[in-house]
Parts: sequence; structure tokens; C-alpha cells
Amino acid sequence: MFISIDIGGTTIKYGVVDRAGNILKQSTMKTEDNKEIFVKNIVTIINSLKGEFEIEGVGMCAPGIIKEDGFMVAAGAIKSLYGENIKKEIEEQTGFTVTIANDANSAAIAEQWIGNATNMRNYVCLVLGTGVGGAVVINNQIYAGSNGMAGEFGWTMINELPDEGDIEVATLNKKSAVVNGLCVNYNRKNLLVNKNAKETYDAKEVFELEKQGDVIAKEVLTDFFTNLAVGIINVMSSFDPDGILIGGGISNNKEFEERLLKQIKEVKSRHASINRMSKTIETPVLMAKLKNDAGIIGAAFLIKEKIDSKYKEL
Repeated sequence: MFISIDIGGTTIKYGVVDRAGNILKQSTMKTEDNKEIFVKNIVTIINSLKGEFEIEGVGMCAPGIIKEDGFMVAAGAIKSLYGENIKKEIEEQTGFTVTIANDANSAAIAEQWIGNATNMRNYVCLVLGTGVGGAVVINNQIYAGSNGMAGEFGWTMINELPDEGDIEVATLNKKSAVVNGLCVNYNRKNLLVNKNAKETYDAKEVFELEKQGDVIAKEVLTDFFTNLAVGIINVMSSFDPDGILIGGGISNNKEFEERLLKQIKEVKSRHASINRMSKTIETPVLMAKLKNDAGIIGAAFLIKEKIDSKYKEL
């Protein structure tokens, strides 16, 4: 059995996973953007679980660009982890073999292991959360690129660039991430109308506000789905994959799935060349089967592979 830890920008999901990919125990903890506190919390999680289960190793996944040795070039919204190697520190403090990988890569591997990509050789996984993570799988292998940056679709620019200032406002991260996109854009527009408005960082609440007739929620959700559809179609055109999987907590929402697929179809119909190609080539867009558990399961698979490869070398 393995301790598996999925580090998000706002929440850490962790649990114990067996060799078949079954989650035996699961819980959550708030993500602290302070490296010392963060490492202490992870070590506490490991120590609390190792007495309850027979643990072989620890698998972790996190947002950002992570090198094979665990060095974190970038860590998404967790700024205190940039330039750090928490893998090494956690190994030293716990004595366990530890792996750490990009969260979208972990999710993609999980879907290949026991999810909706078991019959795909070439596919792309998008994970919507605080930002937009991504993973590219070619011939059943994660394609990480020369510096581990492959799949960072959240950085791609999909809107007209502003005349001045930070052009990152035109990226998929700022337009179609659940927190930094949908929720932040709703709060910004709402506060312009009502300075005392309560902020929300829950996508479900924005959907509910739209149903209640909130004009700003409707406008922001329309932009959210349109920009996400454009981003997905750009991925289709760039990689011609067997399929595209959408993960993250919002993928549990049936309304999200229906509206996204409808918007992809709408955007395609307005692009003359893609519309013609769609009559003979159709790239399926599926919600990740493992939903919000994909990161935990994928991280477990990667530490399992690491442990098994050690035995093979003996």
C-alpha cells in the first residue's frame, strides 16, 4: 500500500491506495503557502498513516514544472515551493522512498491505469482547478518536453492581448481556470457593481447564482465556456489525439459537461476549416473517469512503479 498526496493550490488531498488503485482511506487538509509549515504538514500526514497501514512508499503530485529529481521549477499557486525540493526533504524526514510529479501528469497516468484512457495511446488530459494543468501522452508515455513544461496549457494565450501591462490576463489560466478564471472574474465584475459584495471561490455558487438570474454570473459563465472550448479545440488541432480528458472537481458537474460539449460544437461550427474536418474526424472529449481522485491514484501508480523497478534491479 502507498500513501498518496495530491497537492492543490488551496487543498491537499491525501489517502492510502492499494496496488490495484483502490483508495482505502482519504482526507483533506488546507494548503499552506509557507514551505516549512507545508513540509511539516506532509510529514505529519505520513506519520499518522504509517502506523495504521503497511506502507511501501509515498507518491505525491503537485501543480507546476517538476524535474525528475523532485526539484520544483514552478509550483502553480504555491509560490513558497518555487525552487525547492520537498521530495528530498520528505524522504530525509520520513525514511520512505518518495516520488513527486506534475498533478496533470499523475491524473493522465491514472486514467491510463484504470480510467477512461485504457484504450488510448495518444491523448491529452486537462485538469481544471486553481489553474489549468495539462498532460500530453504519446505512445503511452508522458511527454514532458525538454524542461518539463509540456502540457502547461494554462499559459497559452487565447484572447486579444492588452495594449499594456501583464498579458497573462489573456491566458487560459485567467479565463477558464475554476478559481483564477471563473471565480476571480465573477468577483472582479461583481465588485465593480457592488463594492460590498461577498466574494466566492466556489464554482457551484456561480452556477447557482446564474440560475437565480444573476446577470454577471451568466456573462462570466458564457465567457468561461467559450474560452475553454477554444483552448480545447487548439489542443485538438495541435496534437490530433485519440481523445481529450477533462479532470478536476468541476468535471463532477453534469451541467458543466453538457455545456462544455455544446460550446465546443458551437465553436467548431463557426470555424470553416475545422467544421469541414469534423465531418470525418471527431476527437472525443470525455470527463475523466476518476474525477477528483485521479491525482491521488496516479501518484500511487508512480510510486508503485518506482518501488517495483527497485526490486527488478536487485
